[in-house]
Amino acid sequence: QAQLIESGGGLVQDGGSLLLSCTATGHTFANNAMGWFRQSSGKEREFVAVLACATTQYSDSVKGRFTISRDNAKNTGYLQMNSLKPEDTAVYYCAVFKQNYCPAPNRWTRADEYDYWGQGTQVTVSS
Repeated sequence: QAQLIESGGGLVQDGGSLLLSCTATGHTFANNAMGWFRQSSGKEREFVAVLACATTQYSDSVKGRFTISRDNAKNTGYLQMNSLKPEDTAVYYCAVFKQNYCPAPNRWTRADEYDYWGQGTQVTVSS
């Protein structure tokens, strides 16, 4: 059974940085599209970033501050978050497509298109 395990969340001050990790077990996801989403209290889960088809895409709210990457040798994905703001406070989730070929771009930002999800890691940015 494939599992995604996130780590790296925590409490950071306004302007600080965090590196989130997402390690897959039970399955190799080297060629699968991987995304990061977040959900804050009382809001719907929203798209943050995706690495798919050797391409990255970011939401407007994090573009220029966050960087998504992966290390296939470690079966691990990352989300480097810099210049964090209080409005970035949320539970962050990594997610992966089950298919190991390139999904259509119109699927990349939709949470309901992803097949595997991590348990989430809390990120809190204090002002």
